[in-house]
Amino acid sequence: MGKKFDTAYWLQKSKESQPADKQERKPVCVPADSDIETVTQRIEAANVDITDGYKNWLEIGFALSSEMGEGGRDYFHRVSRFNAEYSEVETNRQYDHCLKSSGSGITIKSFFKRAKDCGISITTSSNPSVSSSSSRRGNEDGKGHLSTLRIEDNEESEDDEELLPAFSYSVADRLPGFLKKIVDQSFSEQDADILLLGAMTCISACLSNVSGVYDKRTVYPNLFLFVTARASSGKGRLGLCRNLVDPVHQQLRQINEAERDEYKQRMQSYNVANKKEKANMEKPEEPPLRVLIIPANASATAVYQVLNDNDGKGLMFESEGDTLANTLSSDYGNYSDGFRKAFHHETISYVRRKDREYVELRNPRLSVLLTGTPKQILNLISDAENGLFSRFIFYYLRMQLVWKDVFAECSDGTADDVFQRLGKEFFDFYILIRDSGNIHIRLTPEQGQAFNSFFDAVQRDYIGKYGDDIIASVRRLGLTAFRIMMILSVLRIMDDGEMTENRICTEDDFNVTMEIVKVLLEHTAKVFKELPPSGTGPSLHNARSARQDLFYARLATDFCRQDYLEAAKSLDISDATAERYIKKLCETGLLERMAPGKFHKTGK
Repeated sequence: MGKKFDTAYWLQKSKESQPADKQERKPVCVPADSDIETVTQRIEAANVDITDGYKNWLEIGFALSSEMGEGGRDYFHRVSRFNAEYSEVETNRQYDHCLKSSGSGITIKSFFKRAKDCGISITTSSNPSVSSSSSRRGNEDGKGHLSTLRIEDNEESEDDEELLPAFSYSVADRLPGFLKKIVDQSFSEQDADILLLGAMTCISACLSNVSGVYDKRTVYPNLFLFVTARASSGKGRLGLCRNLVDPVHQQLRQINEAERDEYKQRMQSYNVANKKEKANMEKPEEPPLRVLIIPANASATAVYQVLNDNDGKGLMFESEGDTLANTLSSDYGNYSDGFRKAFHHETISYVRRKDREYVELRNPRLSVLLTGTPKQILNLISDAENGLFSRFIFYYLRMQLVWKDVFAECSDGTADDVFQRLGKEFFDFYILIRDSGNIHIRLTPEQGQAFNSFFDAVQRDYIGKYGDDIIASVRRLGLTAFRIMMILSVLRIMDDGEMTENRICTEDDFNVTMEIVKVLLEHTAKVFKELPPSGTGPSLHNARSARQDLFYARLATDFCRQDYLEAAKSLDISDATAERYIKKLCETGLLERMAPGKFHKTGK
């Protein structure tokens, strides 16, 4: 059901949690003979679980909440209770999330479609007293009272994008207080996810004195994040996260400006002295360029030099993935190798052309936040074997086909105002952390064992689904998980005030991270499947055309809808994508539709 990180811990926490439905809610009356009531009664009579699988459960919650608001909660419980993992608390919590995530783009049509797919009749008695978006259709002569919800076997999903899971609302209550404030500024769970990931990525660039040991190596909290979505899907909201660390950036720039002014004055004195032939005066050394945020559209040497000037620390924040892709593809800006080394804090070597000076940048601590369309990922990362792919956290933001109220009142000011205030709050904490010496984060032995067991199982599972090329992503996501634990552990100091040199990750921070990581694994797999092949021949991780060919090869000469959905499931292809493949294969003549839901391979 709704549990994304299914452990005994979470089962126990569910029992301990207070039910969300204790809050006062306004009752909503729904006629007993409505279409939804009729179909729900049939589900109950058949004892059928239509919520099997998190994706289905989530879609049904969105469908009911978008159609009925609070009135759909009881229906959500009624259809959810047939699942073996049903929990009243978890179901209430999930429905709360669906209500808050208004604008998912999913309508009540998905509820009826799922019911039909599970063998439930959706022919109902028409009831004009209920205004529904379920496409009710009366008899042509207008005399009958029966209507059929038009959900045909070959109909494509309203949105053929795969509905990927989110995590923020399920972990919000256990986040450090500062991050809770970030989540509070979201308008949907996906929006909360990207704001939370963006905030942690930006903050990770400011924690250079925080470290831990992972695989017998000292590592720092720096994250590499790529949020991808189609144009105008909301990824631009990540720009708010820059406000969180802008005070740090501006302080460094002020220091830099003061040093530059002093340097100019000393150079003037030096030039005057030279004119007077006072050769014994030493030429002033140019001060370093102190910044936190490093532009992506710079030469490789310039990027390395800025990192070197800032003791290896920096944040690359770029809202257009193509900007970085174009820079890396140029002769002067190809610092992809340095990118890969920086992820593991490996030494970067370069030559300064101006002074013909060989420089070694030791222990770089670079954080990276990029956004872009799926196509821009392909421009940046050619295939799964490209080392950059496995170093990034990927989050696939789904477009929501709903117009937001763009003139809604802002009680706390604009979003920029709120994040600027949060930036000032973080800056005070940053100064405290910076001046407090080194902080070392570690896990308990029990946490370490659970961590290893989880990733061992994931590694075996993913290699079976996607092949060897995804293993690097799984293994580096393990390092990323530990880095997220480090960030949460440090921000927890803002709540408890315990400034100690050695800090143990709390159970909340450990479990929150593992729940986040399980979601990130699915988003990574989604992007991975869209990458071109690294070899030749069809495989599960090839481009879309090869996946469609493999899907076609799995089909028998004559087959029905259930057959092709099972074939799609075996290839980890979503139902919506399978429907789209079938439609395209029919259009190209490779398939012939013999009857509703029945097909024949023509062999063309």
